[in-house]
Amino acid sequence: MADRRDWTRETLAEGVRSGDKRALARAISLVENGDALAYDVVRDIYPGTGRAYAIGVTGPPGVGKSSLISALVRHVRGEERTVGVISVDPSSPFSHGALLGDRIRLADHFTDPEVFIRSMGTRGHLGGLAEATLQAFLVLDAAGKELVFVETVGAGQSEVEVIGIADTVVLVLMPGSGDSVQALKAGIMEIPDVIAINKMDHPAAKTMLNEVRSILSLDRSRAWRPPIVLTEATRGENVELLWEKVAEHRAHLESDGRLEERRRKNLAGEVFAVASGRAKAHLERAVAGDPELRRLLDEVQRRELDPLSAVREIMEKVFKLGNEDGTHTR
Repeated sequence: MADRRDWTRETLAEGVRSGDKRALARAISLVENGDALAYDVVRDIYPGTGRAYAIGVTGPPGVGKSSLISALVRHVRGEERTVGVISVDPSSPFSHGALLGDRIRLADHFTDPEVFIRSMGTRGHLGGLAEATLQAFLVLDAAGKELVFVETVGAGQSEVEVIGIADTVVLVLMPGSGDSVQALKAGIMEIPDVIAINKMDHPAAKTMLNEVRSILSLDRSRAWRPPIVLTEATRGENVELLWEKVAEHRAHLESDGRLEERRRKNLAGEVFAVASGRAKAHLERAVAGDPELRRLLDEVQRRELDPLSAVREIMEKVFKLGNEDGTHTR
């Protein structure tokens, strides 16, 4: 296999398809940096994707997501499944992203040739984390990974976009965590397919279970009722049960063609999310570099020009978009 300095579009695509770890690491570094070669490689490998099953794992910081993923990886490796893990850390300014603690918790699997783990930060990406995560997932998919876990912190808009590629979304909560209670109240219960309440020995675990159950009972329209599993990731307790629930959700999706429908919807959503990210980045650069556009913002801030008039002028100048009748774009 080529030396890292000698990768070409062809050798990198070939290396990814064969599952070579150095090729995967190089391709994902290029993805993370927004390198032009990454786009060519992903374009070349894309026809061979669509086989990996993506599990999104989200939840507030500190609830044990990495430990739970590590335990799940151990379980599925016992079934001889090949695995990829993408750990997304939106806040990390460091090269290669995520926190040292996360890597330590997943370190048991670093020497396993059938497991590829990568943590990612934002770095040079025009389309933000949604774009970088989508491309990294496609690389692992093309490499033949049967299961890919995508971990992200929180449940804001950017995190929802990051796990927008997931076939099954697992929300991890922890009893006694203010963030977990806020997560319940913030309406992110629309996101998950399976819910894990980690630290099952905590005195408030059963209380949280009942709280989550009562919130879920308000939504009677869903064909799939998200199961709730009490887990203890560090001891591996109920990890097998949690995986059974993920498998049941997959079977539910596959039973009547919903998996294909969900993937089509997810891919369309990812295209829009990435396009939105790029358009926003382009817009910010255009406004920063154009005194006339900056003047519009100043006028809005001084309340001399209303915000929507400023939007219309900016859209007309940057994207050449405007209504022929001169009315506001709404």
